[in-house]
Amino acid sequence: MKVLGIDPGLRVCGYALIETTADGDRLIEAGVFTTDVSASLPLKLVSLAGDVAELLKRLKPDVVAVEELYSHYAHPKTAILMGHARGVILQSCAAATVEINSFGATRIKKSITGNGRASKQQVQRAIQSRLALSRMPSPDDVADAIAAGLCCVNSLRRAFLKR
Repeated sequence: MKVLGIDPGLRVCGYALIETTADGDRLIEAGVFTTDVSASLPLKLVSLAGDVAELLKRLKPDVVAVEELYSHYAHPKTAILMGHARGVILQSCAAATVEINSFGATRIKKSITGNGRASKQQVQRAIQSRLALSRMPSPDDVADAIAAGLCCVNSLRRAFLKR
C-alpha cells in the first residue's frame, strides 16, 4: 500500500510517499511545494492545486493522510490561510478519487512517539529510527508529512488487525 502524507501549507507544503508492506515501511519520496511569496492568494491556491494534482497522478497513492488544522487564538489569520490550502488539497484528492484520512497533530505525535505532546525533534528522531534514515528528516514540512503518513499507516494496520 502507498500512503501519501501531506502537511498543508500555503507558502511551503510538505509531502511524503510511504510504501508499506509485510516487510515494513519505506520512504519512497519526500519534498515540498512552494508558492511565489508575491503571488495573490488565488494564484497560490491554483499553484498548490496543480502541484498536488500532478503529484497524485505521478505517485498514485492508495490513500492520502492530511494533517488537520490547528488554530491558536493568537493567530486566527494563519489558521484561515491554512484552511484555504487544506481545502485545495482535499479537493484535489477528491477529484482524483483518492481516499483521504485526516489526523490531528496530537494524534500524529502520539502515533509516532507514544506521546501526544512530543517535540518536533522527538518526532523526527522516531521517524529516522522507524524508517532507518541516515539523518533526521528536514525541513519540518517534510518531517510533518512523513509523520502524517506513518500515523495513517498505523491507523490502517490497527483497523486491519481488528477484522
